[in-house]
Amino acid sequence: MPEPDIQYVRFRSRYPDKDGFHVGVFGLVNVLGRHGMLTPAEEAFRCDNNAWYDAAYWDPCTIDPSVYDKQLNPGAASWFRPTATTLLRRVEGYLAILSAHAVAWQQITSPDPGRVVYQDEFHVVAVPRAGCSLRVVKSGP
Repeated sequence: MPEPDIQYVRFRSRYPDKDGFHVGVFGLVNVLGRHGMLTPAEEAFRCDNNAWYDAAYWDPCTIDPSVYDKQLNPGAASWFRPTATTLLRRVEGYLAILSAHAVAWQQITSPDPGRVVYQDEFHVVAVPRAGCSLRVVKSGP
């Protein structure tokens, strides 16, 4: 259950994809990288920082493979806890890459991102509920 005094933080695409899902910024940058659209410096940043994140915190799917299952948990999305400052600091580089490629993104917060299907000390994965309160804090192009 989310903690009422916390504002969870998510960085995502400004516009939903064809399935109505707002892709997270890591996924967005990874798509650019897989399609060869990043400069050598951006690709180095992506590889180095993806490796750092992989080493710094658990991938929820390694603990529970059903976390992002579209049938069981439709629309499940990962949210940072605001106390995950070490992890949050590195997000700015991903946002800079998206902005340089004119990919629209936004930073949102919520005290209740939905039904929590996974949580650890750094983040939660939640399935959104109708009426969840979201606030856009910052956005790029």
